[in-house]
Amino acid sequence: MRELHEFHVDSTRYLDDHGKPLGDLPPQARDIHRTLAAYRHMVLIRTFDSKTIALQRTGKCGTYPSVLGHEVIGTVVGQSMRKTDVLVPYYRDQAVHILRGVSLKEMLLYWGGDERGSAWENCREDLPIAVPIATQCCHAVGVASAFRIRGEDRAVVCCVGDGGTSKGDFLESINLAGAWHLPVVFVVINNQWAISTPRSIQCGAETIAQKAIGAGLPGHIVDGNDYFAVTEAIEHALERAHGGKGASVIEAVTYRLGDHTTADDATRYRDAEELKKAWEKDGVKRLQNYLHDSGHWDADQEKQLQADCRETVDTAVEEYLAMEPEPPTAMMDYLFETLPAALHDQRDRLSEKYRARSGQGGGA
Repeated sequence: MRELHEFHVDSTRYLDDHGKPLGDLPPQARDIHRTLAAYRHMVLIRTFDSKTIALQRTGKCGTYPSVLGHEVIGTVVGQSMRKTDVLVPYYRDQAVHILRGVSLKEMLLYWGGDERGSAWENCREDLPIAVPIATQCCHAVGVASAFRIRGEDRAVVCCVGDGGTSKGDFLESINLAGAWHLPVVFVVINNQWAISTPRSIQCGAETIAQKAIGAGLPGHIVDGNDYFAVTEAIEHALERAHGGKGASVIEAVTYRLGDHTTADDATRYRDAEELKKAWEKDGVKRLQNYLHDSGHWDADQEKQLQADCRETVDTAVEEYLAMEPEPPTAMMDYLFETLPAALHDQRDRLSEKYRARSGQGGGA
């Protein structure tokens, strides 16, 4: 018996839990302007996240999935993608969307149940938010296939949670990406929980990144709370995709610091001590410490940033709440490209009732 191949999965980390360099930092760390912009964006997203949860609690927004703990990964993805690339997101990618050009008001409209929140003005080719688990992976390879067929120098970034990697959609997608040599980067946000199912019983594999091996793709693990490690990995994968070298799988390890959504109560299944330890590894605080220690940040700048972020978010909330709601017929108008004949009468009756109640005339 002879051994045909030997496989391994790399893991990268540059900062310790407190933001101290563990050794030489990658070249990306020299761009202090980008690093500062990243930190500011993370604080904005965390501010937006807190406000949106408050809106849901007061009945002004629908069920919302907190991005708490994902800020570093989403910020890096948003910073690293080209404008011509396509994002294929899942439902916890707020940090990416905003950097891609989605406004805070559009985000609020989406989670407020208004379909106008999916009609993004500044990134029309990015795919809409996918709430079904892992189905977006199939869409990602479809878009990447189109790029390859057309000979376009464009890449796709597909984000998925750790639970999604147990779905056939993910496994079939990475298999196709490897077989067809597609320009797609699969970013797996391993936040340790698939709703109430811990990572330890989701899959027998030691890592998620090693699932890439069976598809003939490189798999890499990064500390998802380490801005420089995530940046290096994402940029390398995108460079590989744009260079015609095919797809990659990145497992970014972090922790979901909030509930799964506002409809969840994580205290029912998650140990408080585990959550406390996760907060000690917080990526936003880690980057703040690094910037402070390196002389690029101070308390006054932090105070001003917090105030600016609150003002920005409050303005977006005011614009969102001031939006005139769409009529109830919108639920049909956005569901079908062409309304089925069987629903024409139902839509007409719904429209008449709405017009009557709003004082526009029409039948009862």
